[in-house]
Amino acid sequence: MPLTAKILDPRVAPRAQVRLHSTPQTPSLSLANLVWLTGTPAQMSTGVKRSIKPLAGDEPEDVLFNSSYGLRTIELNRPKKLNSLNASMIRKIAPRLVEWEKSDLANVVVMKGAGDRALCAGGDVKALSDLNKTGEEGSKESTDYFALEYKLDHYIATYRKPYIAFMDGITMGGGVGLSIHAPFRIATERTVFAMPETTIGFFPDVGASFFLPRMPGAVGTYLALTSERLTGANVFYSGVATHYLHSTSLPKLESRLAELRFRDFDDMKKRLEIIEMTIEEYATGLPPLDREPILIAGELRNAIDRCFNQPTVNGIIEALQNETGATKEWADKTLATLQKRSPTAVHVAHKQMQVAREWSIMETFRKEHQIAAHFMRHPDFVEGVDKQLSKERQTPQWKPASLQDIQPGDNVADPFFEAGADAQPLKLLVDRNYHAYPHSYVGVPSELDVRDAVLKATRSRKQIVEDFVQKKKGRQGIKTIVEEVLARKTYETADGVAVWIDESA
Repeated sequence: MPLTAKILDPRVAPRAQVRLHSTPQTPSLSLANLVWLTGTPAQMSTGVKRSIKPLAGDEPEDVLFNSSYGLRTIELNRPKKLNSLNASMIRKIAPRLVEWEKSDLANVVVMKGAGDRALCAGGDVKALSDLNKTGEEGSKESTDYFALEYKLDHYIATYRKPYIAFMDGITMGGGVGLSIHAPFRIATERTVFAMPETTIGFFPDVGASFFLPRMPGAVGTYLALTSERLTGANVFYSGVATHYLHSTSLPKLESRLAELRFRDFDDMKKRLEIIEMTIEEYATGLPPLDREPILIAGELRNAIDRCFNQPTVNGIIEALQNETGATKEWADKTLATLQKRSPTAVHVAHKQMQVAREWSIMETFRKEHQIAAHFMRHPDFVEGVDKQLSKERQTPQWKPASLQDIQPGDNVADPFFEAGADAQPLKLLVDRNYHAYPHSYVGVPSELDVRDAVLKATRSRKQIVEDFVQKKKGRQGIKTIVEEVLARKTYETADGVAVWIDESA
């Protein structure tokens, strides 16, 4: 029998109890956000209005589920295919999440991938491409797949139990949808993050419309258009991940999470604070900056903002062509990259990054479903998937063929944002909504957080850094992230006061 004791660990007490086993086993203050933060599972019904159920022909063990005391784990189990997501897996995951959300015994949910290569490398786009080749009915089936996937992603984004994603290994496309909206997103030395959709004639989906435009400056637009990869600690530095642990620490963290018990009256905010401290117990340090420096920083970050904060794709190209000095090599490489992407997808993704920052989380998935339906009928998707995934890695023949073939007045992106005459809004599993992540305070400080701290009081850079480190209880990496923002966006007066550089003045 397991023993039960009140927790004595000063890093967690007095907010929880821990079960000792004999064997191992700052958000927006909208009404929706306040309900999410202050409600406890006992006070909240799931509110699930629609269901997803497994079908008779689904693969038997493509997802594994496990329970260990208060911990529930979902393990994507297609390691030979880098745990790529398909409809069979979605139909298993969704009802299990609903079941756990209702259960008072389930405290924490972990999403992870089998093997050591990937959480999930994306959706099974080859199957979708093959469907599209069969004609209109096949395109409709592909669109239905995205409806299924987006329903799951929205449910995860609004889930009312603590949810942790182990972004260990490749985390791309569909894998991003399973992780990016989680309160806790743990990167490791093996993490490879990207939204590679423009390489296959598609657009950054799975809720990227919500996450990417809210990244600082033009970083989200840069990642969306170029499909640039972030690896290891840089997934953390960019804010894509909330924590960085060595992959060998993940099993120990799982065991520790299974021990956590919350008091009935602990609201979601309190529970996330406990988990945040628990994860940090297993932090073993970030790689030295001389070995793994911050990628999107300094002059490169300034160049990204200069070039990708343009109102048109042609403006981005012109800005890249005008880069000189230390960032010219990067600009030339980025220009070459953009020329390889689907021109239609680049234009759609650019408009997406401009308009989606105003979308709520519900609007995000409904609009993305609409855009996906258009792409399933566009030739670039089949062309991109078939050529990019072929053994020879042939060059896709896009339509239009190049960015130069799209003139300023062509408006190739506009039809993708228009609903068809018979289109119906995607019916999500729950009617939960917000305009800002209610759990964003558990992540790393954003550039806006640092700016507000500079403008709020007269202090030195050192004092501002110390305040953030103290607020985050000494969490690893916080000092480095805040120092980078301050070095790039502020100057110090003769009196040592940090002043924010107003680039709009």
